[in-house]
Amino acid sequence: MNRMKGKVAIVTASTEGIGYAIAKRLGNEGASVVICSRKDNNVQRAVKELRREGIAVEGVACHVADAEQRKTLFDTANAKFGGVDILVSNAAVNPGASPMLEAEDATWNKIFEVNVKSSWLLAEEAYPNLVRRGGGSIVFISSIVGYKPMWPIGLYSVSKTALIGLTKAIANEVARDNIRVNCVTPGVIDTKFASIVSTCD
Repeated sequence: MNRMKGKVAIVTASTEGIGYAIAKRLGNEGASVVICSRKDNNVQRAVKELRREGIAVEGVACHVADAEQRKTLFDTANAKFGGVDILVSNAAVNPGASPMLEAEDATWNKIFEVNVKSSWLLAEEAYPNLVRRGGGSIVFISSIVGYKPMWPIGLYSVSKTALIGLTKAIANEVARDNIRVNCVTPGVIDTKFASIVSTCD
């Protein structure tokens, strides 16, 4: 299980759910991993759990919409592990569920700031790091709802559709730098984040 030995991965929103599972798998495959979430106590708990598995991991409290905290995330990867080879942009929010044409403007802004704009900004931050390493990988975590919007999470669905487009656009530009850009679109996974779906008729 050493396919990723020598590689360094940053995984956002990775103290539970899908992000945690991704970080754990990368670590078990030999990668050094930097995890993050908004709450430091969650980060410290997850770091302890992953280290018990023998994974080389560091953790940072990071809200992906905060420029300074994004910079700290990459600075940590460089300082602790010497670079970045893989970015997994997993962080997302869904602050409200409502019909599309009844959604509040603030809900739209928050969803697109975190789910789409921050993913782009993370990729922008990752790019020079990946170039210095001679290439690497960017992975955006979208959702099946990016292909088939689900009621009443229409705004969230549209943000996940945007990530699919973002993947294609960036992939075309960075292929020459030996950087792969992929998008993963999971179905409904039994996580705390997905609980809103189970409460909707």
